[in-house]
Amino acid sequence: MSGFFGSVWWLLVALGVLVTFHEFGHFWVARRCGVKVLRFSVGFGNPLWTHIGKDGTEYVLAAIPLGGYVRMLDEREGDVPAQQRHLAFNNKPVLQRIAIVAAGPFANLLLAFLLLWGMLVIGRPDYAPVVGQATALAAQAGLQPGDRVLSVGDRATPTWSELVMALNVDALDRKPVLLQLQRKDGSTAERTLPLQVLPTTVDELHALAAIGLVPRHLLLPALVGSVRENSPAWGVLAEGDRITAIDAHTVSSFEDIAPLVARLGARGGPGMVEVERDGERLALELTPTRLAGKDGQSHFILGITNATPVEPPHDALLRLGPLAAVPAAIRETGYQARQIVDMVARAVAGKVSVQNTVSGPITIARAANDFAQRGPAWFLNFLALLSVSLALINLLPIPVLDGGHLLYYLIELIIRRPVGERVMVVGQYLGLAMIAGLMGLAFYNDILHLMS
Repeated sequence: MSGFFGSVWWLLVALGVLVTFHEFGHFWVARRCGVKVLRFSVGFGNPLWTHIGKDGTEYVLAAIPLGGYVRMLDEREGDVPAQQRHLAFNNKPVLQRIAIVAAGPFANLLLAFLLLWGMLVIGRPDYAPVVGQATALAAQAGLQPGDRVLSVGDRATPTWSELVMALNVDALDRKPVLLQLQRKDGSTAERTLPLQVLPTTVDELHALAAIGLVPRHLLLPALVGSVRENSPAWGVLAEGDRITAIDAHTVSSFEDIAPLVARLGARGGPGMVEVERDGERLALELTPTRLAGKDGQSHFILGITNATPVEPPHDALLRLGPLAAVPAAIRETGYQARQIVDMVARAVAGKVSVQNTVSGPITIARAANDFAQRGPAWFLNFLALLSVSLALINLLPIPVLDGGHLLYYLIELIIRRPVGERVMVVGQYLGLAMIAGLMGLAFYNDILHLMS
């Protein structure tokens, strides 16, 4: 499933799972605290399906699957018979009310752990953290093609995804980071990336390119796609040829060709270009020619373009056994939570762009579809990140969110009486205004992303 309908479908799946688990957290703890639950609804609007349980709770699946709620017996929302007042939420001790409200975000953190555990047990296909090209800061630090990055700082990097996540974090903070490497010959080495010298204009989306790291799996194979007429390669090289060497220098990727051709041209005279064609190895004589480029400077060329690249097969798998996956999933849940908190702090401090920090439903839907296409393990990883985000967002001390209610109850613990009704009403309006502002920013960012 792809495109618009795929994005909508996977967004609904993601929201359905996350919201149901969140509301079930409130529901389960409320029942354990002796609160009567009137309705457990997944979605808003007109009910599509309704069931009255033996416990008297109305279970509802509603028409608008963009949220959900648990309605409890509460004297502030309607008349409560005298014989049921002990079952009302507002009559429970403040610590029980805190537990009920906090149960929703806690349920999302628990769900994130379960999803990450499932991802690790299933196994997430990925690419090995092997350097394909090293330029700029990476070259200055001594990284070389073929190096496998074992860790970035204190974070192990078993796959390229972990490497990118760890490097982006350190790049945002502009601090040097120690890399543990495994060289081609099997030896180990340490190198320090001087990320503190990254220009301030480099944002989180372009940090890896500014560092100068290109992964091995993104290098273009040295396959000839087309040959320009009347160029040096015309009539010598053919579409589909795999170039293996130029002037006795090995060619590993298409990116190796230009500098070797430039070296051959500077030397003058013809050179041997070795290729594989239809299972045969051929050595062909070619002399590069100069051609003016778009930058106004002349370059030595052979007159070939690369073949249309295809996505290479995965060469790494992040997988653990069921027992080993338990502590790993706990660590990863904590890591994701810390990174989200730190990212919000960076956004407030102006270190990262709010445009790349706050995303709306359109961006989330497109991401959900993209991760779903990669396979179940990738989608579980995506759901876990969303679940952690939902937990932390709900813990923000904004009235109408769980965090706002927790703030009221903490104040009640301190002053030993409930917060006044007028204060709560004012807080509700302020909270709604803040939520509306965040939603407006999220939709604005979505539109910018679509336009770009």
